[in-house]
Amino acid sequence: MSPEYVVRLGQETVTLVLFIAGPVFLVALVVGLSVAIFQAVTQIHEMTLTFIPKILAVAAVLAFMMPWMLRRMMDFTVALFSSIPAIVG
Repeated sequence: MSPEYVVRLGQETVTLVLFIAGPVFLVALVVGLSVAIFQAVTQIHEMTLTFIPKILAVAAVLAFMMPWMLRRMMDFTVALFSSIPAIVG
């Protein structure tokens, strides 16, 4: 196993994690910012108001994008497992 292969594998892994987690984090960020602006404008400082919309939005994104996320993870895993003989031998 060469150092170049390890670096490439690390890059592919980080890229996959960013592709999979990115949409969820982005939606949570946008919803959290929207709720914070709403609370600042209306001066409603209810603690549960920040969590419920974020939970619902993240759950909706996960439900919508889960097949795509699983497909990306499965493709990466299959490619990784199929490259084991070339790495070892």
